[in-house]
Amino acid sequence: MFDKISAFLTSIQQGDDSAIEESITIELACTVLLCEVIRADGLMNQQEQTQLSKLVREKFSLDESSADSLINQAIELCEHANDFHRFTSIVNHHYQPEDKIKIIALLWQLANADDHIDAIEEHTIRRIADLLHLRHSEYISAKSTVISKP
Repeated sequence: MFDKISAFLTSIQQGDDSAIEESITIELACTVLLCEVIRADGLMNQQEQTQLSKLVREKFSLDESSADSLINQAIELCEHANDFHRFTSIVNHHYQPEDKIKIIALLWQLANADDHIDAIEEHTIRRIADLLHLRHSEYISAKSTVISKP
């Protein structure tokens, strides 16, 4: 697994886009989207980092070490990404609408980890929902399942 990660990071540094595209799994694509929400407001506080790790472990049934590795890969990709399209296209290819709504709910959960949703976080989630071809009602429904909880 570490050889795979090392090759992946090397391909990023060398700018080998085809190798990068082949190595982006559905888990990595979803984690990148989660990281983008955290990065949206320019702050990555401890609450958000803890919530990110928890969500990734639960969503993909990973142990802590594997989740940390996946998150580190995702952060590296975020820093070099120009847009969300290549990540959302992977999600669109692998997931049905119900699963995409669950991903948006995870994004809301992460954005609300510090009990405050910044406008830029909300905008980022809206853009991702649009790229996942979700209707506005599905976007709002995902938000209400997270925000209305006590």
